[in-house]
Amino acid sequence: MLIDYHMHTPLCKHASGEPREYVEQGLRIGLQEMGFSDHNPMPKGFEDNWRMHRNEMERYLEMIEEVQVRFATQIPVRLGIECDFRPGSEEFVRDSINQRRFDYVIGSVHYIGDWVFDNPDDLAKWNQCDIFDAWRQYFDLVTQAANSGMFDIMAHPDLVKKFLHVPKEDCRPLFESFLQVVKRNDLTLEINTAGLRKPVKEIYPSRAMLEIALRMEIPISLASDAHKPEEVGCNFAEAVALARSVGFTHIARYNKRKRAMVPL
Repeated sequence: MLIDYHMHTPLCKHASGEPREYVEQGLRIGLQEMGFSDHNPMPKGFEDNWRMHRNEMERYLEMIEEVQVRFATQIPVRLGIECDFRPGSEEFVRDSINQRRFDYVIGSVHYIGDWVFDNPDDLAKWNQCDIFDAWRQYFDLVTQAANSGMFDIMAHPDLVKKFLHVPKEDCRPLFESFLQVVKRNDLTLEINTAGLRKPVKEIYPSRAMLEIALRMEIPISLASDAHKPEEVGCNFAEAVALARSVGFTHIARYNKRKRAMVPL
């Protein structure tokens, strides 16, 4: 069963195309289920220019409900949200999640402190830092996110490799510590194909991390991280092949924050 749970809308300020176009593309390529998960609004002091504003959340809910109704007889469309984990914003984010009826909530990390490490505009900072230390800080944050109790799915788990800044040191201990917390909190690990469209040219997460996840019996989900309609389900053949070659046989699907496993 092919399910894409990570798609955005123009409300995030860096995506194009209407939700209807994303669903139509999903139908064209044979998806059996889809879900939108745009970037969540953040409180004052944590705002930026690549997510919904606080006054746009209701419009987001309306947009997704519109396609849910329109395509009700053709494909299930789930309501999700992608929430950034930034220390100090947890109360706002938790309240925002709990006030709505999401089918699933995706947790992600794009900031190390005030540094948006995956933003091309902040690329120069990579040349000024210790790469392994940046990775340690990143995995400390995603581990905190996994332990926060707010999320169902952890997005692009090794996003920190996006621009090919990969340490020489063995990172498997970082993966192990993170995945132990993912397992303890019964979360799902996202296989995200967006990395194939980025400089790293590799799926998130790496095979090494997926092998640990399989050993720990952590479930997986599929995600294109589509920011335009033609990216829906992009490179899913490669994602499925990777997952199967590691040993996964099922993927997660969600409804009202309840997970069920279906054959891959």
